[in-house]
Amino acid sequence: MTLQEFFNFIVANPFWVISYFLLIPFTALLAGILGKDEGAMDPWKYLYSALIYLVCVPGIFAVFLNLYLFIFERRSIFQTEIFTQVLPVVSMFGTLLLIRRNVSLDLVPGFDKITGLFMMIAAAFAFFWVLDKTHLVVISYLPLWQGVLIFAGLLLLMRWGWGRLAKKPV
Repeated sequence: MTLQEFFNFIVANPFWVISYFLLIPFTALLAGILGKDEGAMDPWKYLYSALIYLVCVPGIFAVFLNLYLFIFERRSIFQTEIFTQVLPVVSMFGTLLLIRRNVSLDLVPGFDKITGLFMMIAAAFAFFWVLDKTHLVVISYLPLWQGVLIFAGLLLLMRWGWGRLAKKPV
């Protein structure tokens, strides 16, 4: 099954996707009501962490899928699929806003990992966008596996540098 076939299946059968992306903000709203001013305590912060991961991973994927389709594929905004490209992003922002009303996101375990993931994908995406816009053509006698190793090394160096830059002062 290709990614396009999966998206076509979701568009044809939207019940589960709609249920998923409405249940998560509803759970965050319910947790905010039941655990008012207790969001930083143990059971609630782990629930919030799970909700953030459940909604942010598909939401981040949808954001970058949209960017890819609009920038690289030059797809029209009128071809945007609501269930796969809009609903995850709206659900992500709604859930984060509901959680933020009850607890600071800095106190939620793992939230820094999600923001780090978002920043790494954004940096790689910007890097590939610049490569696409400059129309660089490289003719090399370097074997492909060595080029892939050099590219992986540069990505690791970029990740290490980003970690040093984003490191909180003690």
